Amino acid sequence: MQNDTDKQARDGTEGAGAPEPDKLTAAGAADEGGVAEPAAQEAEEAEEAEEAPEAAGEPEEAVSERADEDEAPAGEAAAADEAEEDAIAADLARARAEAESYLDDLRRLQADFDNYRKRTLREQTARTASASQALVARLLPVLDNFELAVSAAEQSRDFDRMLKGVEMVLGALREVLESEGLVKIEAEGKPFDPERHEAVIAVEQEGSEPGMVVDIVRAGYELGGKVLRPAMVKVAK
Repeated sequence: MQNDTDKQARDGTEGAGAPEPDKLTAAGAADEGGVAEPAAQEAEEAEEAEEAPEAAGEPEEAVSERADEDEAPAGEAAAADEAEEDAIAADLARARAEAESYLDDLRRLQADFDNYRKRTLREQTARTASASQALVARLLPVLDNFELAVSAAEQSRDFDRMLKGVEMVLGALREVLESEGLVKIEAEGKPFDPERHEAVIAVEQEGSEPGMVVDIVRAGYELGGKVLRPAMVKVAK
């Protein structure tokens, strides 16, 4: 019995000294919590590490997209420059073609003008020759009359007949020249006109006002309304 009592006493002592089950569980949970916290932290770090490449991959994709976006405007700019160069080349080619066309037109116009100038010169020369030929043909009878007058004067020595013949030839000559538009300038007794008269000497003349033509030294003529030769005159002073 004593032994049983002692055993019970020891058991009671041990039971009093031993921790309660609830306390043990709480302590174990506390110990487990202390261990669980680092484990959870490690798990979170692992998850963050796994997500990090993905997060790091996103900027690379964004950079690639931006690079593509940068390359696209660069390509468009290059295409625009090429199109502009092609347009400039086309404009230059068109301008050169127009310049060649204008140059050909100018050369053709110059050749036409040269031909016109040469043709006009030939026509003027032909008209002059024709006019001279017509005038000479009309003067041939005058020349014939002069030859007849000289021949008659040599044979007869008749002054009156010779004078009459010369007067007839002179009349025929004047008629031919007047028909060509030749007009004798009137000077004697007219006021001096520097455009139609040429003064060779100034003389004192009674009854004449200063500046009046008093005598004709050489007759002057107009042809077609223009002075062909001014009359040489003496002017009163």
